[in-house]
Amino acid sequence: MSFEDFAARMKAKSKSRDNDEKTYDFSESYRIRAKMIGVLLCDARLSAARTVEDCARLLNVSPAQVELWEHGDETPTLPQLELLAYYLDVPVSHFWGMETLKISRGGREDIQPEYVRLRGRMIGALLRQAREETGVSLEALSETCGIPVDQINGYELGEPTPPMHELSVLAASLKKGMEYFLESSSQIGELLATREAWKHFSELPEDVRAFAADPINIGFIHIAVMLSKMPADRLRQIGASILDITM
Repeated sequence: MSFEDFAARMKAKSKSRDNDEKTYDFSESYRIRAKMIGVLLCDARLSAARTVEDCARLLNVSPAQVELWEHGDETPTLPQLELLAYYLDVPVSHFWGMETLKISRGGREDIQPEYVRLRGRMIGALLRQAREETGVSLEALSETCGIPVDQINGYELGEPTPPMHELSVLAASLKKGMEYFLESSSQIGELLATREAWKHFSELPEDVRAFAADPINIGFIHIAVMLSKMPADRLRQIGASILDITM
């Protein structure tokens, strides 16, 4: 039975209950609801590219238990669904909704190799750009990093993409941080940038986080942003003006 069949049967049962309360089959309703939760759980897990074993380890249950949930033979508790929602990157309300996720799993799997190839070429182009901006020759970079000239030349062409430990050395030699090579324009890049921003925000002192998170203080934050973009001489003028006012 497909998910659409589950939903249709639930709606039919609901109408039947409205028309004749006495004939409503509660056990059948619970069974169908358990099946729906199972389908939604399986849907979220596959969309997140997680295995049954992954979810079992997260909740400290057996893989067989997760399979029982996905088949609708048993149902997880709300705390377990909350952990699964966090792990599978879906809102917890997904598990009591009526629609599966819109992501095409086959499309996601097919696009991954192309994404890796494209990003490899982009990283290579950025590597060459950084080297040319600093005026470093291939030979000089090779001597600094201990990587053969032909290998660096291949990296700059994106064939192959440099492994992470070598890219970090190349970046440091060209006075670039790893953020210089990070993806920033795609959905993946935006998500990674958001996670990095959240990491930095969470490391701020508690009082600073509380101030920034309070919507009442948004005006002060806008002022701080504007001040950060002003040239130093303009900032000195503003500082002198404030000092005149307070004296």
